[in-house]
Amino acid sequence: MWDASAPPWLAQLPAVGVLQRVLIQNVVTDVDRGGREVIRLQEADTDGLPPGRCRIVSPYDTDARWGGKRNLTWAGYKLHVSEFCDATNPVEAGDAPPNLVTIVAATDASVPDAAMTAPIHHDLAHRGLLPGEHYVDSDYPSADLLVSSLTDLRVRLVTPMLADTSPQARAGEGFDRGGFTIDWDNQQVTCPQGQASASWTPAAQRGTDVINVKFGGETCQPCPVKAKCTTTTRGGRQLTLRPQPIQQALDAARAEQTTKQWQGKYAIRAGVESTIVQAVKVTGARRARYRGLPKTRLEHNVQAAALNLIRLDAWWNGETLDPRRTTHLSRLELTLAA
Repeated sequence: MWDASAPPWLAQLPAVGVLQRVLIQNVVTDVDRGGREVIRLQEADTDGLPPGRCRIVSPYDTDARWGGKRNLTWAGYKLHVSEFCDATNPVEAGDAPPNLVTIVAATDASVPDAAMTAPIHHDLAHRGLLPGEHYVDSDYPSADLLVSSLTDLRVRLVTPMLADTSPQARAGEGFDRGGFTIDWDNQQVTCPQGQASASWTPAAQRGTDVINVKFGGETCQPCPVKAKCTTTTRGGRQLTLRPQPIQQALDAARAEQTTKQWQGKYAIRAGVESTIVQAVKVTGARRARYRGLPKTRLEHNVQAAALNLIRLDAWWNGETLDPRRTTHLSRLELTLAA
């Protein structure tokens, strides 16, 4: 363990300082049943661990962090890729200009995707490459970004928004938020049975502006369809709304993404998945060759430039880059057919 009596200059040495942080973050001094002092690894449930954004996961690379997505976890970095695509002017594949990578952004793996949407937009604006519509994965938007991207930068986010998570919406029956009518001017909500809300209270939840709407217990408890609306045995139904422009944008986006027209339009975003596959297979983007975030960012920019050169070379020479993989069985069938 670190000796507090050690000279101060010793902790200023980079390697020693890193080891000091690793020890402080991962081990703890304890006393066993015999009264002896022991050193053991910290347990997340009982001792607690530092937040992932500041916890060193490797003494060899102090910028790397733990990240997770669904069932996948890894230690390292996260790569965000944006490329040009024209969804409004479909042309013959042979004449279409290649989709070029416009920006790559690397962060440590603990940074959430939604935190990078606005910085990426500002970088694209600085380079004069800001799109009118940005097709992004569902991890990148938020209700606030739907509004701010459009009002501040005139960028329309085309993305599936997370669905309503209320018990009624998850069950697919009963009265979810969409069944209530909102009168923004009079700050009142009307339920599907025609009853008006009792209170309208602006508040903040985890730093986010919301509006808490409550219905009176004397209204909800005797209601004949109460079982379809709320399970509370005291009081009435409660709703949480966002401020008017954000809530209306969120409701409109959720309604639009259920249409076949929107789903067909959003299918173009699948093209970036082929770009990621190409980056992994051609440039080895899945594994960083260097240590440290600055070098990793430089590496990703070089890889993006390489992909653009490959695509431009194929386009100039009239070649078609097929992102699809042909299996061994398919190639055998093609050989036999010839």
